[in-house]
Amino acid sequence: MNQESTYLTKEKFDALNAELENLKTVRRKEIAQDLEYAKSLGDLSENAEYQEAREAQSNIEERIGKIEALLKTALIVSGHATDAVTIGSKVVIKKEGSEPAEYLMVSSEEADVSKGKLSYSSPLGETLMGKKKGQSFDFKSPKGNIKYTVVSIA
Repeated sequence: MNQESTYLTKEKFDALNAELENLKTVRRKEIAQDLEYAKSLGDLSENAEYQEAREAQSNIEERIGKIEALLKTALIVSGHATDAVTIGSKVVIKKEGSEPAEYLMVSSEEADVSKGKLSYSSPLGETLMGKKKGQSFDFKSPKGNIKYTVVSIA
């Protein structure tokens, strides 16, 4: 199976490793204790605590699997070219008639537009990739075409 690489900042890579460690060591033990307690309550077919603990266990194992898969395919984004927008670039863009907006180009795993982190695979992120300082471009949004200009890249 050919898996696509996931681009992560060093900070996100470290945060995922810490979360994975916590899930494997702390949360698994807590869930195991919850399951043991729920089993001690008797009839498992009508035991809400047991069902909740089993669901929590399933969710944790699913998250562990997802994090392990992400980390296995992760490429750490460090240095990047500043002549064109790439993953890891800090880019300032200006929409016609609006104030400039600054974004850090990140993976979809890290994206949070409210914190200025734009996924390179989002519609705007894909359009921005490869653009150069001073370059203008049209972006097709649900509200129609919007003209942007790349103010700076760092």
